[in-house]
Amino acid sequence: MTENTKNNEMEPDDQPEVEPIPEPEGETEIIETDFEIGQDNIASSWKLEFDIHQVVFTVSALGIVAFTFLTMAYQTALEPVFLNVRDWLTGNLDWFFLLSGNIFVLLCLFLIVSPLGKVRLGGPDATPSYGYVGWFSMLFAAGMGIGLMFYGVSEPMSHFGSAMGGISVGEDGLRTDWAPLGGAEGDTAEAARLGMAATIFHWGLHPWAIYAVVALALSLFAYNKGLPLTLRSCFYPIFGEKVWGWPGNVIDILAIFSTIFGLATSLGIGAQQSAAGLNFLFGTSTANPMLVTLIIVITALALVSVVAGLDAGVKRLSELNMALAAILLIFVIGFGPTMEIASGFFSNLVAYGEYLPALSMPFGREDANFTSGWTAFYWAWWISWSPFVGMFIARVSRGRTVREFLIAVLIVPTVLSVLWMTAMGGTAIGQVVNDGFTGVQDAALELKLFEMLTQLPLTGLTSLIGIILVVVFFVTSSDSGSLVIDTIAAGGKVNAPTPQRVFWASFEGLVAIALLLGGGLVALQAMAVSTGLPFTIVLLGACYSIVRGLMSEPR
Repeated sequence: MTENTKNNEMEPDDQPEVEPIPEPEGETEIIETDFEIGQDNIASSWKLEFDIHQVVFTVSALGIVAFTFLTMAYQTALEPVFLNVRDWLTGNLDWFFLLSGNIFVLLCLFLIVSPLGKVRLGGPDATPSYGYVGWFSMLFAAGMGIGLMFYGVSEPMSHFGSAMGGISVGEDGLRTDWAPLGGAEGDTAEAARLGMAATIFHWGLHPWAIYAVVALALSLFAYNKGLPLTLRSCFYPIFGEKVWGWPGNVIDILAIFSTIFGLATSLGIGAQQSAAGLNFLFGTSTANPMLVTLIIVITALALVSVVAGLDAGVKRLSELNMALAAILLIFVIGFGPTMEIASGFFSNLVAYGEYLPALSMPFGREDANFTSGWTAFYWAWWISWSPFVGMFIARVSRGRTVREFLIAVLIVPTVLSVLWMTAMGGTAIGQVVNDGFTGVQDAALELKLFEMLTQLPLTGLTSLIGIILVVVFFVTSSDSGSLVIDTIAAGGKVNAPTPQRVFWASFEGLVAIALLLGGGLVALQAMAVSTGLPFTIVLLGACYSIVRGLMSEPR
């Protein structure tokens, strides 16, 4: 497949060099198509260099710009709208999110043990582009960095507290508590087990299966089938040549909207936690002007990394962040309740396996607040992240077998998430149960991590490391997200002009600012759920395409 660009303002010799997708190595079933990457693009190097898909870029860019300015202009009027949208979607369609998440997990587990797992991404003779350390650092840092920092302490404590409180029923006969399943009223040990199992459920197999489905579909159809590295390519088995027309445009535009709002949600959460940490350490403000300033600073750092490129920017920052996260984790394990963390790691894995069937059941649930307020939001958030995380993982995963790929993307991060939640959340729960310290329990969500660290040595230093981790985690997410959005908006070109990536990174920050000013965390959650819903349908279609595509590959 060749690359071709419609260009009314550039001579052929002046066109920017575009990195082609590597050809398959060895025997693969390449899809023969007349489509050429960039054939629907417009490009120019006059004054401002750009190379964009004229429909996908135009519709998505104008839509996001309009949304940003309208949200800023009508801040007070939009907050109740965002609240109603979030509550309706999570309250009425929680079963759909839960059922879809189960399908993604079962597909991944099936492919790991089936003969289809022998297929190598990039062809039978392809070799990996990155070593294990660099590869895993990039996929994990992009996948859920900020979330682990924000929820690592707060979520286990929240589920522990609600489980201890047990079930409460309102006058209408419906439950008003937030306890997962039936809770564990008055049983400290079981409440801790249930709280950790519920937390791991939200950070374990299900989110990584969502990412894996997108990444596997993109890798298979780009590296083995020779199609462009865009979401529309995954639907060639369904739409055929029509995928290059309006059906594909809709899929790619949805992917861009989903990614922008998923990233904006994470940036808003990261800004809130960074502001809370700075207030905790230095007494600075946590009001909106401070949040806006932090978002601008983080976005500026992301722009520097975007300009530096994938290897110089994302890879180095990801490895730095993993090193800092490892230092903080080892510190908490070493100076916290070491033996309880060690034993808790295995007991929490057992609890996760024990409660997993009940927690993942989409129908007949009585714990409506938990399923709609926690699980449905999480699944929608992960799905809204999946286009950028999945494409980013695809770009750095060529040369792996499907089995190796899924084990690394699905199993290993789940185990590390269990270790992180056990160390952070388990330490906080232990402070309440064993020491009677209620500071973490009583603190706001964004402060729980810092309150937990007050009971350990070197509080100031570890809290500062926590703030740095939040900032750099978002920089890596924004950086990789901008690269991915730009690839989609450029019709599948994987290194389109830098000004385009700068545009997308800038608007990730602007959208986050608009949502924070227009409704705070509620607005952020509402947009993540709203964009996650239609993309869930897209991912279910991708599952069918993956199986069809793998069955045609030599093994």
